[in-house]
Amino acid sequence: MSGEPLKLLSSMATRELLGELVAAYQRDSGAAVSTEAAGGVDVANRVQGGEAVDVVVLSAQAIDKLIAAGRIVAGSRVDLVKSGIAAAVRAGAPRPDIASEAALRRAVQRAQSLSYSTGPSGVHLEKVFEHWGILGEVRPRIVVPPPGTPVATLVAKGQVELGFQQLAELRNVPGIDILGMLPPPAQTITTFSGGVASASRDPEAARRLLDYLAAPATAEAKRRHGMDPA
Repeated sequence: MSGEPLKLLSSMATRELLGELVAAYQRDSGAAVSTEAAGGVDVANRVQGGEAVDVVVLSAQAIDKLIAAGRIVAGSRVDLVKSGIAAAVRAGAPRPDIASEAALRRAVQRAQSLSYSTGPSGVHLEKVFEHWGILGEVRPRIVVPPPGTPVATLVAKGQVELGFQQLAELRNVPGIDILGMLPPPAQTITTFSGGVASASRDPEAARRLLDYLAAPATAEAKRRHGMDPA
């Protein structure tokens, strides 16, 4: 057992939620935990590189890849939340209709600039635009956010007209108006999961933290942060 704080590394999508839950866990258990969030691709690369970390929270698909690579302990994956994609514009800007697939497509085609993350939501949206036959048309107008920079920040600064990201990452960001969730034909629900890193110095303590993060008592906080319990 290590005397050092547990280290939890996550993608940006769950940063605010995990900050709240980990603070509660520390109060309840007396255990020390440090948290850090970064872009999902960056987190996966760091864990793949063998960084000293105890718990990793990423999309379920990314966790499974790290399990296959031997960087996350097999059998330790715990599904935590499910999260959908929402759209936003700068506060006070015209609010395009996105209530139907056809309306969303028109909004995307009319926007002078677009942005979405390099994570699961962005990968999904590129496939949607390709399916609609407009990816080539809109690609020159897509603004790729720098690593660790939320799409909402670009929208709030007026650098992007129409932004897409997990609802949890758009909520409570000043300077934007959330248009709502994407309509079902264009929506995808991402499951975010946790796992014990193979490099963990205290895998038993890491499992206890994961159990806490997945407990039914955390459901209300998850919904408050724009996600559903997994």
